[in-house]
Amino acid sequence: MQVECANGEGITLRMPWSPSIVGNPQTGAVHGGAITTLMDTALGMATLCALPEFEVCPTLDLRVDYMGPGVAHQDLFGHAHCYRVSREVIFIRGACYQADPGQPIAQVVGTYMRLGKDIKGGLNFARTLKGEAQ
Repeated sequence: MQVECANGEGITLRMPWSPSIVGNPQTGAVHGGAITTLMDTALGMATLCALPEFEVCPTLDLRVDYMGPGVAHQDLFGHAHCYRVSREVIFIRGACYQADPGQPIAQVVGTYMRLGKDIKGGLNFARTLKGEAQ
């Protein structure tokens, strides 16, 4: 995946087409798991565009509505933007498309939990979440 564009309006990622994302070898249609992965990543990264500082924001809920198949030999794009940021949860929506953003192959909505800017990944991540001494 590559960042195509990122700003205050959201983020767009590009997933280049490859044979490894094909779900139906007869038609070359893209596997739904590749679309879900692209969109979960895009929605998660959209939190970086909406928050003033980096925070760890894991996925709480993700809904993907597939509108049609992704076709072979075309890159996938995933656009996401935050439409509400609360103290504890970020609400994000987006779309996956190929050649035309006006013809999405999937619509996505998700919620992501705000864990705070003081939580960092690494060896002590689980202990920090549990409130244990380090």
